[in-house]
Amino acid sequence: MKKFKWVIWVVVLTSVGVAIWAWKFREEETVIQLQTENPKIGSLTNAVTATGTVQPVDTVAVGSQVSGTIKTVYVDFNSTVKKGQLLAQIDKSLMQAQVQQISANLQQAQANVVYQKSNYDRQNQLYNVGAISKADLEAAQYSYSSAKDNVNSIAAQLRSAQQNLSFTDIYSPIDGTVLSRSISEGQTVAASFSTPELFSIAKDLKKMQVQASVDEADIGNVNEGQRVSFTVDAFPKDTFSGTVKEIRLRSSVSSNVVTYTTIIDAPNNDMKLKPGMTANISIYTKEMNNVLTIPASALNFRPDSALAKKYAIEGMLNPRGKPGEDAEPNAGNGSMPPPPNENAENDSVQHAFVWIKKDSALMLKPIKIGFDDETQVQVLSGLSQDDEVVTGYSQSTKAEKKKSEASSPFMPKPPGGSNKKNNNPGPPPGQ
Repeated sequence: MKKFKWVIWVVVLTSVGVAIWAWKFREEETVIQLQTENPKIGSLTNAVTATGTVQPVDTVAVGSQVSGTIKTVYVDFNSTVKKGQLLAQIDKSLMQAQVQQISANLQQAQANVVYQKSNYDRQNQLYNVGAISKADLEAAQYSYSSAKDNVNSIAAQLRSAQQNLSFTDIYSPIDGTVLSRSISEGQTVAASFSTPELFSIAKDLKKMQVQASVDEADIGNVNEGQRVSFTVDAFPKDTFSGTVKEIRLRSSVSSNVVTYTTIIDAPNNDMKLKPGMTANISIYTKEMNNVLTIPASALNFRPDSALAKKYAIEGMLNPRGKPGEDAEPNAGNGSMPPPPNENAENDSVQHAFVWIKKDSALMLKPIKIGFDDETQVQVLSGLSQDDEVVTGYSQSTKAEKKKSEASSPFMPKPPGGSNKKNNNPGPPPGQ
C-alpha cells in the first residue's frame, strides 16, 4: 500500500512540474497586426521654407532742405496723416529777415532802373541835337541795361529766399501713418551737407510685404504668383497668406550661405501685421488638389516569412522588379531597386508596386504614380478607394497585447516599447 502511495506522489509531482515548465518556458504565441490604409482623395504640395521681415509696401522719409531750429511738431508716432498736412515747423525768423532784406534790395534796384532810364532818355535827346558825343550816349545806355539786369538778379534771389521760407513748413507728401519721429521741439536741424530725416511715413499699412531670404538651393523652384503662407511670433495660431511678387536678382552672402531676396505681397486688412515682425514663410512651389493618394511607406513594404505564416502571398517580384514566373524568393526584399519607368506618358509618371490585403491573402498589384511630397504619393491608376493597401505590420505576444490594452492611455510609455513594427521586414517567404 505504501508503495502505491509513493508511485502516486511521484506521478502527481511529475505532472505538476511538467505543467509549471510548460506554463513558464513554453514559446509565447506571436500576434501579427497588419497595418493597412485605403487610398483617399487629398492634396499634395511641395513647399520652400524661409524667413523674412514684414515691411510696408511704400515708406517715405520726410526731411528738411533748410537748416534751423524746430519750433513746433504737430504729429507723433502712429499718427495718421493726409497728403499736404503740416507735420512740423522750423523757426522762420532768419528766413523772414533774409526775405525782407532782399525785398529792400529789389526796391532799390527798381528805383535805380527808373533813374537810369530817365538819364538815358535825356542823353539821347542831347545826342540828337549834337550836344554830347556818342560815347556819352552809350555809357548812359549801358548803365540803364545794367540796372535792369540787376533787378532781374535780385528778383531771382527773392524768389529763392521765399522758397526757403516755405521750406520751414514740413508737409506730408502722402496719406499714411507716421512710423518714426526723429526730432523734437527746440532741436537744431542742419541741412548743409545732407537732408536730415525728420519723419518716416508708411503709405498704407493695410498692404504689407514680406522681404524673405530664400536659399540658393530652393530659389530655382520659386516663381512669381506662387501662393505663400506664413506665421509671426505675435500670433502663433494665425496663418497669413500672400503671393510672390518679385525675385530680386542681386544675391547676398551671410556665413557662406547665398540667399536671394524675394518680395511677397501680404494683405493686412485686420491690421495684425506690424512693420519689423519676423515671418516664418512657406512658399508652395507645386500643388495638386483632389488627387488619389497613398502613404509613401506603402511603396517600400515587402512581406516576409512572418507574414507568410498567417497570409497567403500572391505575386512576387523578379530580379528586374516586375511580377513574373521567374521571380526569385529573395526578389521582394526592401533592397530591391525601384522598377524602371517604361512607356511612361511623361517624366512625372512612374511604375511601382504595392501589396493589397484581400481576405486572408496579400496580393502584389502594379500601379502608376506621379507627384509625391515625401509622405504621400499620387496614384494615377491601378487602385481604387476600396482597396486595402498594406503599409507595414507589428508583432507582439498575447501577454504584451493584453498588457497594452489594459494600460491607461494617460500613463507615459517606456522608450522603445515591446512591440515590433515592420514596414520593410526583409526577405519574402521561401528564403
